[in-house]
Amino acid sequence: MLELSALFHGFAVVLSPFNMLLMLIGIVLGVIIGVLPGLGGANGVAILLPLTFTMPPTSAIIMLSCIYWGALFGGAITSVLFNIPGEPWSVATTFDGYPMAQQGRAGEALTAAFTSSFVGAFFAVLMITFLAPLVARFALKFGPPEFFAVYLLTFCSFIGMGKGSPFKTLASMMLGFALAAVGMDTVTGQLRLTFGFHDLMRGFDFLIAVIGLFGIGEILLSMEEGLSFTGKTAKIDLKVVISTWKKLPAYWLTSLRSTLIGIWMGITPGGATPASFMSYGVAKRMSKDGGKFGSGQIEGVIAPETAAHAAGTSALLPMLALGIPGSPTAAVLLGGLLIWGLQPGPLLFVEQKDFVWGLIASMYLGNLAGLIVVLTCVPLFAAILRVPFSIIAPVIVVICAIGAYTVHNAMLDIWFMMLFGVMGYFFKKLDYPLAPLVLALVLGDRAEDSFRQTMLISQGDLRIFYSNWLVGSITGLALMMLFWPVLSKVIGRLRDA
Repeated sequence: MLELSALFHGFAVVLSPFNMLLMLIGIVLGVIIGVLPGLGGANGVAILLPLTFTMPPTSAIIMLSCIYWGALFGGAITSVLFNIPGEPWSVATTFDGYPMAQQGRAGEALTAAFTSSFVGAFFAVLMITFLAPLVARFALKFGPPEFFAVYLLTFCSFIGMGKGSPFKTLASMMLGFALAAVGMDTVTGQLRLTFGFHDLMRGFDFLIAVIGLFGIGEILLSMEEGLSFTGKTAKIDLKVVISTWKKLPAYWLTSLRSTLIGIWMGITPGGATPASFMSYGVAKRMSKDGGKFGSGQIEGVIAPETAAHAAGTSALLPMLALGIPGSPTAAVLLGGLLIWGLQPGPLLFVEQKDFVWGLIASMYLGNLAGLIVVLTCVPLFAAILRVPFSIIAPVIVVICAIGAYTVHNAMLDIWFMMLFGVMGYFFKKLDYPLAPLVLALVLGDRAEDSFRQTMLISQGDLRIFYSNWLVGSITGLALMMLFWPVLSKVIGRLRDA
């Protein structure tokens, strides 16, 4: 009842005219960001974050979170109509979405995608509503050893549950730690890795890194590929929506299974992209029409879209309750909280109730508003892709430069942005993941502080990480996640033998 009472108070905060306007603006901007392949949810939030510095934190987070929901919705439009994933997690949607569009069923595919996205996000928000306060209350018992163990679990989960090579993930994360160490030591006040350059005293701002890695890097890659947009047209009318909605209840088990997969992959830092592929693969194996997947099955659209939205939404649970982001976009939002002077973690639910419950209430309304906007305005958003990429690319670069400059009003940040952009380009070419680098850049300092505080408490004795059942179990789970790729291979060989 306490959670429900706080949630209703959150709705009262969100339903002010100013916040409702920001919500609508955020949804529209987010869909545009999701539609344009050169941008993404994390980059869109990062670029527009400096514009929110003068807003109240609650209004700012409502707008930014709605940009996130809009980007989640927008990725499906290009996947279905143009066979171009607007977001990485929309790749699996192209497998059956684009064949449906080629068969003249684009409206049905888009309606199924949008509705499934709404369902996945809705159940994830329900989970956050009732689980986040419990996790936060439990986390109030945490000290430096427990917090470092949780950080370690987050880092190890990226290595153990990542889609690509664990060595590449580890290398990316180590580079992030090195970049996070640049600047002034928060414990001793000494300068580290500045090499005599006074401009490096403040270190590398995560916002500059994210804009460069995701925005400029993606643009450079798209320019190399000579991206051009050709696709199908779609119009969604009431008749198509109602006929599609009549079909969806038959796939309730697929939706439920995909929601659970998405929530799990969101809380453990797997991410929306692995969740969508995993959900598609499970649906293909479990469906009676699994052999027809890839030829235009509506179930092949429902599964990845439900899982991607559930994962993208539930990634905010560890960010709010523990101060640990479960996705790159959540990491950007975490940085925003720190810039606004808010400390993410369990005390946020005690000290900033209006902020937390206003954000959770905006998740409900933002997803509903996003569903209505995309169902009614698909032709307008699809028309954006009729603009030549040679025009879109420079506009995106200029927007990225403005966003980078406004962080510290320093020209040097634009050069750093370009440097990170080139780094992001080579990372993508060499198939190195960017998410672990961003995570290490955001959490590196905090993890280091927790570790050093723990060492001061224990006088350098590492056995403190097994001194009680709580920190011991978290540390043990972290080590299991770290060595999971090796363990899974050993288990597989034993099973074959």
